[in-house]
Amino acid sequence: MSAIGSIKANWRVLLLVVFLTVALVALFLPGGVMGGEETYPTNESDSSMHNLEFGLGLDGGTKISAPVVGMHVSEVSVDAEGTQLDRRGQEIQATVSEELDLETGDALVRTDHQNGEVSVEVFTGNVSEAEFAAALQEAGIDVAEEDVEQGVTQATRDDIQTTIQLRINEAGLSGSQVSQAEMDGTYYIVTEAPAMTTEELQSLLEYRGIVEIVMHYPDGEGGQQNETALVQQDFGSIGTASYNGEEGYDYVPVTVNPGPAEEYQQAMVENGFTQNPSSCNYGNPEARGSNYCLLTVVDGEVIDAHSVAPTLASSMERGEWANGGQFQMITPSQQEAQTLSINLRAGELRAPLDFDRAQTYMISPALAEQFKNYSLLIGILAVLTVSGVVYVRYGDRRVALPMIVTALSEVVILLGVAALLRMPLDLSHVAGFIAVVGTGVDDLVIIADEVLDEGDVNSRRVFESRFRKAFWVIGAAAATTIIAMSPLAVLSLGDLRGFAIITILGVLVGVLITRPAYGDILRRLLTDK
Repeated sequence: MSAIGSIKANWRVLLLVVFLTVALVALFLPGGVMGGEETYPTNESDSSMHNLEFGLGLDGGTKISAPVVGMHVSEVSVDAEGTQLDRRGQEIQATVSEELDLETGDALVRTDHQNGEVSVEVFTGNVSEAEFAAALQEAGIDVAEEDVEQGVTQATRDDIQTTIQLRINEAGLSGSQVSQAEMDGTYYIVTEAPAMTTEELQSLLEYRGIVEIVMHYPDGEGGQQNETALVQQDFGSIGTASYNGEEGYDYVPVTVNPGPAEEYQQAMVENGFTQNPSSCNYGNPEARGSNYCLLTVVDGEVIDAHSVAPTLASSMERGEWANGGQFQMITPSQQEAQTLSINLRAGELRAPLDFDRAQTYMISPALAEQFKNYSLLIGILAVLTVSGVVYVRYGDRRVALPMIVTALSEVVILLGVAALLRMPLDLSHVAGFIAVVGTGVDDLVIIADEVLDEGDVNSRRVFESRFRKAFWVIGAAAATTIIAMSPLAVLSLGDLRGFAIITILGVLVGVLITRPAYGDILRRLLTDK
């Protein structure tokens, strides 16, 4: 038989070999199939041997489920459209913020241009439904107290979920995941972070991350005034936390977008900052009325105050600084710089989480290590048990050995998929793998029994006929399993979701790759060449 003919006859086996090779590369090659450097580090204890990531059950860590603070009214009709609708939304937001005396970022109006409607939200627990309704009426929106709903909109929850996931990735927390869950009508943001204590995870989640650069300068009457100069959206590229060894300070390098950079440069010149460099004594009562300080403000708290450097002042005076827009946000410590960099990269948390009503679940790393060892032991025992039963059942190595190897290949391919997708494996996934081994061997037994139903088979035509009959049975069973598991894989049902996903993936890999390959191997071993 020619090489091309041999490939055509055994293409299913070759396909299995290709998938196994890709899976092994994804599992063990540094960087995996995608190659290149990782965007964030993996768990140090595991990255040296493989590319798998583990969740709470196998790595330890903390899970916090917390509702979002806020209330809202949705789908309120407004007599405006286009840019007028956007302008009307800004007016409503400003009026609500003023009436309720809200902090920056505690009010939000979303506009729906298609229907000419707005949704208004406030993110604070210090306002009653009656007060919110009254503020909306003051803004020209006819709503009653019973129209106000507790909680925030789905769009806001999605924003929060995305921001938290970005924060976790920027912080280098491998294997973490963020999701949403609904319990008794209340929506929760669920954050899982392996290798983190409850205090560490809560510290990461409790900051809104609203970053501002505020100009603090004399008001001309012996006092000082504050004016917001730059907000989070004004920054373009954001660097990592750095240290200036010559000057001895920590900072985050950023680049200001062209438009805001021009406005910032002009404001610095007009307010006297460029004429008064190195003249910041923030917090000194004796210097009141003569301070020219740039304040780095996070969530309304001043974390650093510093003067304008002479070189920066000269560049702004000449109108050159805005061409590049490079800026250093100085912080008092390296930890503050790292936190600031994460907040800037991930963006601000749209609304705060209510930790007073949060549910916390924690597994110690030592206990998780036991779970990991037990999972490995159970997996090995399952393989050995299945192998023994199969060999006793057939007593023919030509049938039993390919069956065992094919079943193990299915597990390796699934592990490769998990490594490729950076899926954090947990105890539910381990249960799925064990189920895949069992159901996979069941299907292979069906193939072997059908093929050997009337004794040895020497004719390839007879073999193909029997194999197709067995494969129809396997295909129908696979379709039933996928249909049954699909709701569990889609709905937020905790650990059941991981079990369902692995089971579905295992069934697909089996039907499309491993079962056909096993059929080709049996045909080659049992029929005349």
